[in-house]
Amino acid sequence: MSSTALATVDLSLDSTRGRLAALAPWRDPHTVSAQELSTNIQKLELACLAEPRSADLRTCLGIAYAMNCEVDKAMDTLELAVELDPASFWAQLKYAELHYRLRILNRAEEQTLRALNLATDSWQLAIARKQLQEVRGLKHACVRNVAWTKPLTTPALVFSAMLIAVFVTMMWK
Repeated sequence: MSSTALATVDLSLDSTRGRLAALAPWRDPHTVSAQELSTNIQKLELACLAEPRSADLRTCLGIAYAMNCEVDKAMDTLELAVELDPASFWAQLKYAELHYRLRILNRAEEQTLRALNLATDSWQLAIARKQLQEVRGLKHACVRNVAWTKPLTTPALVFSAMLIAVFVTMMWK
């Protein structure tokens, strides 16, 4: 499901669970028009207002925002979906996938491992393993992940002193 998209959203009452469910067929994101995507986002936003505690709706909305290149909204929405239902496999997986697509690979690996632990069947397990394999492959093959754990005070002071020394030398002549 790594290149999936929200095609149409039919919001209806799920009789088995007694709650609003987003029935969203997924397909190639390049086949969804901007107008259709905008309509789906509006429907999902209204559904989220009606059902503010639904992690499933928030997950669908986060995916739609991501497809619409609204990364900040997508990140916030998927993060909220994970907070609302920490046991939701799909919310966790899509949150991890967004990190992967943004090349925040350490966080993507951590979140994908959480999704892997939440998998309830072999299909979910296979999807999470595939995503984890892609994250780790990218992490080890071509992208350097730098974690800024050391303070930059000393290098900044040394650089400033060097600039001042160069300036003074230039002015002295």
